[in-house]
Amino acid sequence: MTAVLPGADFKQAFRRHAAGVVVVTADAEHGPVGFTATSLTSLSLDPPLLSFGIAHTSSSWQHIRIARTIVVNFLTAHQEAVARTFATSGIDRFAGDHWHRLDTGDPVITGSNWLRAETHRLIEIGDHTVVIARVVGSDMSDSSPPLLYHDGSYHTIGQV
Repeated sequence: MTAVLPGADFKQAFRRHAAGVVVVTADAEHGPVGFTATSLTSLSLDPPLLSFGIAHTSSSWQHIRIARTIVVNFLTAHQEAVARTFATSGIDRFAGDHWHRLDTGDPVITGSNWLRAETHRLIEIGDHTVVIARVVGSDMSDSSPPLLYHDGSYHTIGQV
C-alpha cells in the first residue's frame, strides 16, 4: 500500500494553488445559508454543470444537502469582507445589506456575478460531499476583477 500524504502537507500543497472565491448560498425553507468556497469547478457545457465541495462539519451542509437550488456568487476584488463573513463560523452571515433575494426567492450576494443552479447529484467523498448542480440562470454583468485566494490570504489579479 502506498503511504498517504500527511494532512499538513496536503493543505500546504493547495495553499500554493490560487483559486477564485465564491459564496454558495441557498434557502431550503429554513432561512438563508451560505459559505465561502474555492472548490468551484466547471464540469460540463452541455448540459451546463458545476461542482463544489462542502465539509460535513459545515454549518451550511444540512441545508445545502436538502436545497433544491443554490446560487454560486462570484466575488469581486472589493468583496473581501463578504468572503470573510461567509467563512466565519458562529455568526449571522446574512446580517446586513450585502444580500437580497432573487425573484425565485434564492438569496444572492449584492454586487456579485452569479449562477443559479438546481442540485443534480450529491457524492459523499471522505469528510466532504461534492455537489453537482445544473445551471439554470445567471447574471454575469459585473466586470470587476475577481477575488482570489492564495497562500492563506485574499488577492486580486496583479497581486498574486
